[in-house]
Amino acid sequence: MPLSTGESESIGSIGGYELVDRLGSGGMGIVYLGRAASGRQVAVKVVHAQYASDEEFRARFRQEIAAARRVSGAFTAPVVDADPDAEVPWMATLYVPGRTLSDILAKEGPLGGRELRTLALGLVEALRDIHQAGVVHRDLKPSNVLIAEDGPRVIDFGISRAADNQTLTMTGRLIGTPPFMSPEQFASPRDVTAASDVFSLGSLLVYAATGNRPFDGGSPYTTGYQVMHEAPTLDGVSEPLRGIVERCLDKKPAARPQLAELHELFKTLPDVTPSPVTQTPVASPGSGRRRRILVSLAAALAVTALSITAVHFASRSSTTTASSSATPSPSATGSRTAALPAGWQPWQMSLNRAFDGAPPIYSSQTGCLASGNSLYCAGKGFTVAKVDAASGRVLWREGTNPQQALPVGVRGGLVYVYKLASDALYDDTGPSQLVALDADTGKQRWARTVGAYLYNTASAMFSGGVMTTSPSGKEFVAYGASGEELWRSAVSAPAGKTCTPLVLGGDPYALCTPDDDAGKVSVSLLRFDASDGTRRELPALPAMTESLGVVDGQLLFAVPRVDTDSAVTWGDAYEALLRVNPGSGAVARVPLTGSPTGVASLAGGVVYVVREDGTVTAVSVADGRQLWRQATEMESLSGPVVSTTYDSVYFVSRFGRLLALDRDTGAERWHTAGLDSAGGVTEGASLLLVKDAIVATALGTALSVSPDRPTARQPTAAASATAN
Repeated sequence: MPLSTGESESIGSIGGYELVDRLGSGGMGIVYLGRAASGRQVAVKVVHAQYASDEEFRARFRQEIAAARRVSGAFTAPVVDADPDAEVPWMATLYVPGRTLSDILAKEGPLGGRELRTLALGLVEALRDIHQAGVVHRDLKPSNVLIAEDGPRVIDFGISRAADNQTLTMTGRLIGTPPFMSPEQFASPRDVTAASDVFSLGSLLVYAATGNRPFDGGSPYTTGYQVMHEAPTLDGVSEPLRGIVERCLDKKPAARPQLAELHELFKTLPDVTPSPVTQTPVASPGSGRRRRILVSLAAALAVTALSITAVHFASRSSTTTASSSATPSPSATGSRTAALPAGWQPWQMSLNRAFDGAPPIYSSQTGCLASGNSLYCAGKGFTVAKVDAASGRVLWREGTNPQQALPVGVRGGLVYVYKLASDALYDDTGPSQLVALDADTGKQRWARTVGAYLYNTASAMFSGGVMTTSPSGKEFVAYGASGEELWRSAVSAPAGKTCTPLVLGGDPYALCTPDDDAGKVSVSLLRFDASDGTRRELPALPAMTESLGVVDGQLLFAVPRVDTDSAVTWGDAYEALLRVNPGSGAVARVPLTGSPTGVASLAGGVVYVVREDGTVTAVSVADGRQLWRQATEMESLSGPVVSTTYDSVYFVSRFGRLLALDRDTGAERWHTAGLDSAGGVTEGASLLLVKDAIVATALGTALSVSPDRPTARQPTAAASATAN
């Protein structure tokens, strides 16, 4: 990042160092690449001019310099020069060529195997050096970790505390980055110890392994509440790392492991590929019960500093009834500011295209998944398209035939999709291919023929690759990122040979039902070893059992009420939830109050059952009780998407009407009008969030609105331009 003309003229050099490049900026200042007269390269941190006259910032900067001078080691960047009392305070550290961990995760996705183990061991050694110098870092986060060729470096001691120094007096302020702070940093910031950095290390490694933060409330306040009072979200973190970070994230500092023990534990981390972060665009009940696990590698945007003068954490309450309101409630927007993709504006665009003279097709299987600020969309009426989530502009399209299934997922710069192996436009029974596309260009990297298209094949991304079915449909096959075959396993189980691959908590599973009676007696649950495909049968589950996801490390299933004579569910009424321990196979049955009717989905730790007539029932995962029930009068709603920022549950109808319900009570906060054109088949709608921006698909149309102004939309034509 070369210096601008203004910078070159005004700050051509400082402290005898020639500034030759701009490396980045933060809350306190700008970091430049500097060159000494000898030619040695350094990183020069220059305090922002507006803070140079602020004595508190000068004091913080002096503290940073003092702390950094005390620390030396292979995994930190030592101070080589500084002048905190200069007119423009500055500090020079040894230049470390390398990108920040946050940049790597955002652009390349989660780490795995040797990379993850090297990171973990390097950070432990860096913290050892920091703590031996009597310093607590207090802001260990991805943007403060540089990845060099020989390992990570921990930088930025701007809010550290030396054990024998007094903490700066900053009344009413908590300083740090909430998703990576420890509980004691919120409760008693002056009393933090080295154990606080261990907690931050656990959060950072979860993020590095999955791309998802273990505490992510959508706002600093709700995130802080989660850090202090709630269990971390560890979906996608595989053993043995999962067990290690669980100990690091213990709320009690004394219960966390010491660095020496962590060093030995991290040596046991295996060579595995990154675990995916799952984000499933939820389809409408009208599209059937087949559930596809889709993957998002959206990188989190770290908060660089937090000043809180008054914090109020509202406890969540529940109720069994709710009233409706057609206009946004004050609590729906309040003083919140939505976090939106850079340059975002409301947009609406048509995804449908005509092929070889054929008219556009509207389908129940349309939708998008998100990775960073990009969307990857597919459906029966259009080819795979990459869409800019900020503007709705199509960045590329791939293929000559429309798709009839959603994308499988995105990971490591690849988009995994289905593709017809023949030229038949409407052939649902012929062979198909699992295709890996370059996420940047849309160019095909590799393709593998899989089972008969759509009906007899499914694919899911697990921690080690992609699991699908063989062309014969008789075997499960796992492929790696380069298209190499990893392992095979027979598609069969005691319950039958009709098996669907699943990914739960980053691990591959299969749910198998009898071939002739639709699961009249029971279904089989198989778990596969991600590395070699070794299979293990878990206890049989009741007939028609449906997979919902993972809660607190346990697999969650819903059990419909079944007529044992005909194996038909009674109006899609559910009678129980099942919590299955993936290790021991122990099954805990949680009876449901009132047998809620509809299609069940898990979102934000709550099960939502959505009826065709628009009735939504929220159910507690812990005890099965009804939290609330709301008759929305909006038919054919999608499954739910939960916004922790706005404490809302969002839905979209088959006609493109958006709906927001209060997460605690079910009361309607707002809804929008439907799409202008409603031609063709109207089944099918899906919904997801990109940061706080709502993205919905319905009627072959994709649109994005802000939760603050949900009725603001651009005309379809304004956002449908396609890149060449």
